Amino acid sequence: MNRLFSFALLCLISVNAISQVNPKLLTKLDQEAKEIEPKVIEWRRHFHQYPELSNRETKTGQKIAEFLKSLGMEVKYPVAKTGVVGLLKGAKPGPVVALRADMDALPVTERNGLPFISKERVSFNGQETGVMHACGHDGHMAILMGVAEILTKNKAELKGSVKFIFQPAEEGAPANEGTSGAELMVQKGVMENPKVDAVFGLHIQSLLPSGKIAYRPEGLMAAVDGLNIKVTGKGAHGATPWDGVDPIYVASQIVTGLQAVVSRQTELTKAGVVVTIGSIHAGNRGNIIPETAIMEGTIRTFDDNMQKKLHEKIKLTVAKIAEANGATAEATITRGYPVTYNNPALTQQMAGTLQRVAGAENIIITEAVTMAEDFSFFQQKAPGVFIFLGAYPADMDLEKRPVHHTADFMIDEKSFVTGVKALVGLTVDYMYGKK
Repeated sequence: MNRLFSFALLCLISVNAISQVNPKLLTKLDQEAKEIEPKVIEWRRHFHQYPELSNRETKTGQKIAEFLKSLGMEVKYPVAKTGVVGLLKGAKPGPVVALRADMDALPVTERNGLPFISKERVSFNGQETGVMHACGHDGHMAILMGVAEILTKNKAELKGSVKFIFQPAEEGAPANEGTSGAELMVQKGVMENPKVDAVFGLHIQSLLPSGKIAYRPEGLMAAVDGLNIKVTGKGAHGATPWDGVDPIYVASQIVTGLQAVVSRQTELTKAGVVVTIGSIHAGNRGNIIPETAIMEGTIRTFDDNMQKKLHEKIKLTVAKIAEANGATAEATITRGYPVTYNNPALTQQMAGTLQRVAGAENIIITEAVTMAEDFSFFQQKAPGVFIFLGAYPADMDLEKRPVHHTADFMIDEKSFVTGVKALVGLTVDYMYGKK
């Protein structure tokens, strides 16, 4: 089946699925999304000005919990350390839909000149740094608060219930704090009691034009695993390397060898793979060959079987390269987030909704990306769809687009209405389309 035909079929199925929704209700919901825009922008600017790091979102969580309570919801706070879960029960029986927004900021010192710039300072990993919403989570929270207010106003029309999940630590908590973020929320039962039938989420994308929505069925974002390699050699004077075994030299061969695993031992036509070494630490002086070298990296995959084989080949390559040089080395791989996997049937069902709220001309079927998202843990418990919301300002120089996780990151607040309409639409259309 060619891509154009499959997409057209996908849209036809979707339109049929949502035909039960009263058009007047859809028009009313879209209008309310436009009307709530000033509030959403105000909430976003507050969160942006007062950001908090992973598992430190105390004031953020309190503000959200108080807001949800003011809407009359059943609210649980704190959940999974600083998270918030609100339950809105519709007037009619039906499925349970979960909507998720992440809450945490990053240890980045902001420099984009916004009037509501963050001035927060913290100590992170022993260094003083600023704190900044440099990935759009402030917008995610504000959008979901807008959705919560709109759906609460219209709960008499809801055929089912909605769980609003405000999740901490998507960026990952400090290593000594154990399980965190979406994984911990799942362990705490947020997808149960009542059991969630479908889960939806979005991520603002500063490199996508404002108002666009991008998504794909199946794997959207990669699984991520951490890689730590310790190479042990034998120390020596830098002038006489033959008296020792140089772990830095061995480490350099391992870096090259890992790329050979990717390019020569992995079936890249099946799914993409990335292995990156981002940190090497060894020695403290130019004329001393140290005993050890430590490397840290990241592994990105889209296929479970390929992931397993890649892990095995990495460990074998690391050990054998070290052995060939008279050293020893051990690779430790730590499982991170699974693949962010959009359920194909649910994606087909909801494609028409996304076209309606954004306009067919603003919908992009994207390629998979090698970043990762712990929304994937929710998708392991219920069928889910995760989308990208464009927020690249139209008047910005294309060459100066603000990249995520940088000090210059910024987003177009005009995109928020599209985000609100998307999550409201997905919720209502799913409820009415559910058999």
